[in-house]
Amino acid sequence: MKHVLTYSSIILMSMMVMMGCQSMTGKTAGTTVDDGMITSSVNAKLAQDSMSSLARIDVDTERGVVMLSGIVEDSEAKHRAEQIAMQVEGVKSVTNNLQVQN
Repeated sequence: MKHVLTYSSIILMSMMVMMGCQSMTGKTAGTTVDDGMITSSVNAKLAQDSMSSLARIDVDTERGVVMLSGIVEDSEAKHRAEQIAMQVEGVKSVTNNLQVQN
């Protein structure tokens, strides 16, 4: 019985800490990890693409929404980067703020 009470207390405290983190940032720990994984996956896919300029794109993710920024060579590269980002699991939408180089 004593062990059950101890484990229950530990679980309760852990839940309170997790809830506290969410209330401060508005994101749960799971959301933060998921966003990080999405960003990493998008960066990896962009780096693997045959268009060399895609590896220089800045990627950020907030609650499954991927934001692309930076400069690309042409409108084809801009569109390609958005397509690649949409292929990553967990991506809800893409905000494409890429600028085409003059």
